[in-house]
Amino acid sequence: MELRFTEAERAFRREVRDFLRQSLPPEIHRKLVEGRHLDKADLVRWTRILHGQGWSVPHWPVAWGGTGWDPVRQMIFRDEVQQFPAPEPLSFGASMVGPVIYTFGSEEQKRRFLPRIATLEEWWCQGFSEPGAGSDLAALKTRAVRDGDQWVINGQKAWTTYAQHADWIFVLARTDPSARKQQGISFILVDMRSPGITVRPVQTIDGGVEINEVFFDDVRVPVGNLVGEENKGWDYAKFLLTNERNGQARIGLAKARLRRIRALAGAPCDGGPPRMADPAFRHRLVALEVAVKALEMTQFRVISEEGRNERGKPNPASSILKVQGAELQQATTELLLDVIGPAGLVRHGEAGPEAYEWARGGTTAYFNLRKLSIYGGSNEIQRTIIAKAILGL
Repeated sequence: MELRFTEAERAFRREVRDFLRQSLPPEIHRKLVEGRHLDKADLVRWTRILHGQGWSVPHWPVAWGGTGWDPVRQMIFRDEVQQFPAPEPLSFGASMVGPVIYTFGSEEQKRRFLPRIATLEEWWCQGFSEPGAGSDLAALKTRAVRDGDQWVINGQKAWTTYAQHADWIFVLARTDPSARKQQGISFILVDMRSPGITVRPVQTIDGGVEINEVFFDDVRVPVGNLVGEENKGWDYAKFLLTNERNGQARIGLAKARLRRIRALAGAPCDGGPPRMADPAFRHRLVALEVAVKALEMTQFRVISEEGRNERGKPNPASSILKVQGAELQQATTELLLDVIGPAGLVRHGEAGPEAYEWARGGTTAYFNLRKLSIYGGSNEIQRTIIAKAILGL
């Protein structure tokens, strides 16, 4: 495995940076720098810009709008987007249901859905977790019963991000209640405008409204919206979650946050010495920088395995990226909050001294990212996967 970038790869990194500087609308960039939530219009606008460049779904097959980049270039692109920062392609369509459709879906499903995902003409959300089936996703109780040429779905999904914006939802539903819990589950695409769907927003601890409860009451869905084979949804879900966990390392975001911490910690603190003068603080900062570099090396190892795995087979090494990535995101926001101190009490939209404007967003990020060790499969579950599938324990 080569751990140094080639000249061509370094030139590609420069190309991505130049594109971001020239193409990202300043108001969207400002929101991200300040830790503000983007609205639907922001994400649609940026996705259309990326699509015009041919970069909205860079990891997809070329036939469906992908770039043909190798895994290293895909990693470079993700790293630069996160560090700039710019919005990443909306994961629910681009990184989750899209790959499931082009890997396991019918030709009709590919033609119908993939072009609209690439342009964000249709917005997707994820119907996996339930009130009693979060980390133990296979315990889900949402049912889909065949009635002629339709499925009739009843149940509830929880923690459904951006359901209030979504046009479609991909749902795991139990289609064979007599089977073992990991079996008898199917993967079904559902139009969010279908009669019988109710969306109830939930405010999160950071004050945002990005998650929802979704209720299904006798929702009728065409049989043709089943992806792949009936009762094979658990296999497709594992494949999808591998893609999700690969993206949760978020190394570029950690790098950018650590740079911000270094800059803030180097400034005088309320008339006193800068935080960087404290040896204990420097130790915490350098330890995190080393951990981020180690995770980046691990990501190199994971991507070096891509192309060797069986088609559609999940890579358990993605669990390492998920666990370490989540913990580093949380640790870096905690250190940032320590640097910001009481200034972090001033929130976006509230009156406060202009001198504290630099601190806004730090508290929001700290609270919002508590979720990382839970979603996408809790870190406890990921450690079990690592122990069984990698260490053979």
